[in-house]
Amino acid sequence: MNPNNSASSAARAAQDSTAFRVLARVGYVVLGILHLLIGAIAISIATGGGGGDADQGGAMQQIQKSPAGAVLLWIIVIGLIALAIWQIAEAVVERDPDTKKKWGYRIKFLGTAAAYLAIAGTALVSALGGQSQSSESSQSFSARLLAAPAGVALLVLVGLIVGAIGIAFIVRGITRAFKKHLALPSGTARTGIIAFGVVGYIAKGIAVAVAGVLFVIAALTHDSETAGGLDAALRALAGLPFGAVILWTVGAGLVLYGLFCFARARYARM
Repeated sequence: MNPNNSASSAARAAQDSTAFRVLARVGYVVLGILHLLIGAIAISIATGGGGGDADQGGAMQQIQKSPAGAVLLWIIVIGLIALAIWQIAEAVVERDPDTKKKWGYRIKFLGTAAAYLAIAGTALVSALGGQSQSSESSQSFSARLLAAPAGVALLVLVGLIVGAIGIAFIVRGITRAFKKHLALPSGTARTGIIAFGVVGYIAKGIAVAVAGVLFVIAALTHDSETAGGLDAALRALAGLPFGAVILWTVGAGLVLYGLFCFARARYARM
């Protein structure tokens, strides 16, 4: 039996499972909750309220402190793992005869799955009673890279990749490319979901792109503490002229992206 056909068949079987589809949709709800929290923390920082770390780790800490926090964290872990497996299944299933496009889609889906698994890992640490500081992880990662041979070049490459991902989010928002993955309703609901998607994707893209820039700066200055991930990127925006307004706008955009994720849970093509 051809291993590729076997893997594709297994992926299709998983995608045909109603229970698995429900769990994957829960994963989108989870992403929505996390972005709502991150956006709210960013707005709090913009208005001088502190608010904690504006990243996945900070969001997990907020959930951990809430009533039934441990239960919610385990739901987050399960939902994100299911969503990651769904992305892996999408990468395995043969959909496009064009080899170049096929591998492009595979890289995209596998990269997205890796991101979801990383967030699930952060949630798992919190569910087990620990604390995961995303900014410290980014700084530790940067320090290890800088200590390696050709570390500066590698960290610059990481920054460029992260920046490219941010730009891809912005482009996806501007071009409304996300619509092809949704079975949208008609009327006002459709207009609202698309508007949330456009603003949300652009806001998230800006935050991710700035994080990429910080990795490059960390490499060129040999200062690993500069690379603090999403929280550092959002705080860097606050340091710009009219930074409070910019950060508030991006934070509000992340909140809208969270709301878009809720709509995505309902209308995603699965």
